[in-house]
Amino acid sequence: MTFQTADLCDEFDNLVRVVAPMGFRSLGGKAAFCGPITTLKAFEDNSLVRAALEGPGEGRVLVVDGGGSMRCAMVGDQLARLGVANGWSGIVVYGCIRDSAAILTMEIGVMALATHPRKSVKRGIGERDIPVSFGGVTFVPGQYLYADADGIVVADSRLG
Repeated sequence: MTFQTADLCDEFDNLVRVVAPMGFRSLGGKAAFCGPITTLKAFEDNSLVRAALEGPGEGRVLVVDGGGSMRCAMVGDQLARLGVANGWSGIVVYGCIRDSAAILTMEIGVMALATHPRKSVKRGIGERDIPVSFGGVTFVPGQYLYADADGIVVADSRLG
């Protein structure tokens, strides 16, 4: 699907919610991506991120509420490879990723606040498929996310 978030805002202004410009950077090989949302809430523990990306993506977008942590990465090249292999459209991380040079070459969209070389802990702590909020938007599993160079927008269903 070809889209521009600016055009979606113009055409569907009353149907989209725009994530506040918080410094999200496009760090994946796909500069624009979209799909139904799956959510995770996990602070400095990426065990559930791995578990999610090991499952079938079916064109979905994994939204990871990492609490905005700048102390470690929630996604690295190994997890991004899992996402590609299992058909995920993209990953949005409210936090950091690592291995950004490798991820930039992969056919997956990745948006994150920053990069950080330190890996996360693995304790299996977190929650999956619950509403998560950041950037003034609540992300609910099953809603639709669109991301490109201009930003991230969310709608209750697929647009267009």
